[in-house]
Amino acid sequence: NPYAGLVSHLRASWLSGKTRPMEYRVAQLEALGRFLDDKKQEILEATELDMGKPSFEAFFSEILLCKNELNVTLNNLCHWMKDEYVDKNLVMQLDSAFIRKDPYGVVLIIAPWNYPIHLFLVPLIGAIAAGNCAIIKPSEISKNTERLVAETLSCYLDTDLGRVSEGFSATPRAVRWLVGFPPQSMFSLPAGSPRVGQIVMTAAAKHLTPVTLELGGKNPCYVSDTCDVTNVARRVAWGRFYNAGQTCIAPDYLLCTIEMQEKLMPALREAINEFFGPNPRESPDFGRIVSDKQFRRLRALLSSGRVALGGQTDEAERYIAPTVLADVQPSDPAMQEEIFGPILPIVVIANMDEAIDFINARPRPLALYAFSCDSKIVNQVLERTSSGGFCGNDTLMHVTLTSLPFGGIGNSGLGKYHGKFTFDTFTHHRGCLHRNMGLEALNAPRYPPYTQQKLGLLTSAFEVKRRGTCTLL
Repeated sequence: NPYAGLVSHLRASWLSGKTRPMEYRVAQLEALGRFLDDKKQEILEATELDMGKPSFEAFFSEILLCKNELNVTLNNLCHWMKDEYVDKNLVMQLDSAFIRKDPYGVVLIIAPWNYPIHLFLVPLIGAIAAGNCAIIKPSEISKNTERLVAETLSCYLDTDLGRVSEGFSATPRAVRWLVGFPPQSMFSLPAGSPRVGQIVMTAAAKHLTPVTLELGGKNPCYVSDTCDVTNVARRVAWGRFYNAGQTCIAPDYLLCTIEMQEKLMPALREAINEFFGPNPRESPDFGRIVSDKQFRRLRALLSSGRVALGGQTDEAERYIAPTVLADVQPSDPAMQEEIFGPILPIVVIANMDEAIDFINARPRPLALYAFSCDSKIVNQVLERTSSGGFCGNDTLMHVTLTSLPFGGIGNSGLGKYHGKFTFDTFTHHRGCLHRNMGLEALNAPRYPPYTQQKLGLLTSAFEVKRRGTCTLL
């Protein structure tokens, strides 16, 4: 196992207690901030080389949002680390009952290629904040970013705390190698692939290693007949075509009536033209597909329904125009897998109830969107469906709030992160009770020989009663 020595070194470092003091954690987190500041231009250049990512998008998603996570963590770490004292029963009023925030130990972070800095750095911030050591596995698909991270991160991060493992894909054999000398926690974001999620969980199951997975999925977007069509088109087009559609929470398909489809087409055409000009291929603000394999997969999906907008492709550039497919059937290829590219199918439904039934008949997605000027309609979609996250009357924006948990459910993943949720994901919440050595008379009712009198005393001391309810007239 080529990784056994790496994990062994990090485990020895963790067992030494080096990563536990708050001062050490803060110093390492501040070093990550310097990494983002010093390597800003290299990050922008590497992501542009990997997938033609516009510098505006790269700065926002790979640098600014990461700095936000970092600063929220630094601002709150002292409070997050503190023991959390809990309620006690009558017998233990003079004792100490608390939750200790313990690090797991060595954690493994497997990052995807679509946001190659953000999606390894945000989990890493939480792992360090919680006092862990970490193995970081950037995606080999975004190879320029992987090389940048592998060559420069060690200049900022203590190598006793974190190491970058590069140059392999997340195959069953590689994942088994990485957990052959098992980490205490695994965090995997395999860009919408339940198959990779199953590989990770299978490998982790051998050692009962806790796993957090973000897997993506086909994120529905319901558009009601009562909405501002222009605003819907702009917000949907931005969310779908951001990063050339290679976003795990992008709206994957629209559900609307035939009348709304007809209204949306000119509005979407106008939004695409406003964002990227008459020829998006020449726009500096529209990215490219990350690999030839992904390009060919996406091009095959263009046979679904009819191409109402866009549809142009260039294999040499890995360019696929912002595309809208109309009259798509549930049986079409575009509806059989997560699209993960700049293609937006529209599926026609009769009404909201049919849209909700359509959503509920499929695996639960990572995100779900609903547009309506009537808040009751948005709330109905929220209440009658299930998804990892939800956003009403916009797309993607819920992911920018560190105060909201981010993660999937069912096929779209398990666990959550962002802000304090990342800290909690990499923390073992250890229930602790520290009792007084004296006052032995208080313990007498629990000791044999048992009597009804002792049972009565024990019940009085330990029983939790339901609070009374009242009705305001």
